Amino acid sequence: MEPIQPATRSHEIFYAVRDVLLVANEAKSRGMKLYYLNIGDPNQYDFDTPQHLKDAVSKGMETWAHNGYSPSSGIETARDAIRREAHRKGIDNVLDIFVTSGASEAIDISLTALCNPGDNVLCPTPGYPLYSAILAKLNVEYRPYYLVEENNWAPDANEIAKLIDDRTRAIVLINPNNPTGSLYSRQTLERIVEMALDHNIVVFADEIYDKLLMDGLQHTSIASLSQNLPCITFNGLSKGYIAPGWRIGWGIVSGPEARMKDYVDAINKFLRARLCASHPMQFAIAPALDGQHDFLEAAKAKLQRRRDLSVKKLSEIPGITVVKPTGAFYSFPQLHIEGEDEDWVKGLIRTTGVVVVHGSGFGQKPGTKHFRFVFLPDEETLNTAFTLIDQFQRQWLAGKKF
Repeated sequence: MEPIQPATRSHEIFYAVRDVLLVANEAKSRGMKLYYLNIGDPNQYDFDTPQHLKDAVSKGMETWAHNGYSPSSGIETARDAIRREAHRKGIDNVLDIFVTSGASEAIDISLTALCNPGDNVLCPTPGYPLYSAILAKLNVEYRPYYLVEENNWAPDANEIAKLIDDRTRAIVLINPNNPTGSLYSRQTLERIVEMALDHNIVVFADEIYDKLLMDGLQHTSIASLSQNLPCITFNGLSKGYIAPGWRIGWGIVSGPEARMKDYVDAINKFLRARLCASHPMQFAIAPALDGQHDFLEAAKAKLQRRRDLSVKKLSEIPGITVVKPTGAFYSFPQLHIEGEDEDWVKGLIRTTGVVVVHGSGFGQKPGTKHFRFVFLPDEETLNTAFTLIDQFQRQWLAGKKF
């Protein structure tokens, strides 16, 4: 009998962050020690979910009713807390709030409710590969706008404007950005607001890293800049509250009610069809957003020390340049090498055990080569990893084949 053929849409689904683990597992099977600098999961390193959030979830589980289904949009106490958080961020024209299984599900549902086959969505490149995967599934064009490395990985508003046509439905912003760690200026955001209003485009504001800023910087939510902007702001507990495995995220719909009503109704149809997010985990949302944030200041201080160490060490390696990240916990150094960055990453993993992700897995300006790493590990691990990267890079530049 003939083999079962998968859907053709699956041919366009790639997730480099996890795909490199196939190479890593091969190296591990040969007895090599691995240094994981690939996964943006703080709990894999020396970070832990705040105790008051764990207590809130445990208490929620103790009540039998809280282990059943919740309302499709989320429990009232959680949605109220998200509304208060939106108000603190300056988002006052909230139309709807929905709680999902991670911000990823909120993004998936919002794109699915908006786009038809043949439409296009403008996405930052480099950017998180979830967007290209969802758009491929929907048969919607992923239209990249390239972040400018020479300008601290900022979007080029003029380039974005040139990409808009009558099939453009949304502009995606990842701010702070994954994988570059860049934070967008208010001026850049205001220019994007103007374009979205001129062309009746929805802005998808992925702000999952908004709590993880360094150097005393402050985050601006683009939805706060205009009452008339059709916008969905995505966030969750995964990064800023160090609970990625709980899979709790949300979307905040804001903008003019008359223009957004039908779209909001469509989103809620999909929310009802999938029932709900994890019920007991939702009880952590209010304590997270409204509670004490001492743990966050300690985490940011730790990240800034490790960021500074990483930038210093990488800058000393020949053939590598790096823009200092100011948000999240990623860096996206450029490789000035012959050959492909994916081959470089595979060679690095196989010969040193240092696991990073090739830049082509996130998209990048044609003709450039990068890799992404996380600076979540402790300083000793980072120092060892950078020493190994230095040794490998010098061999690569000398022409050694791997």
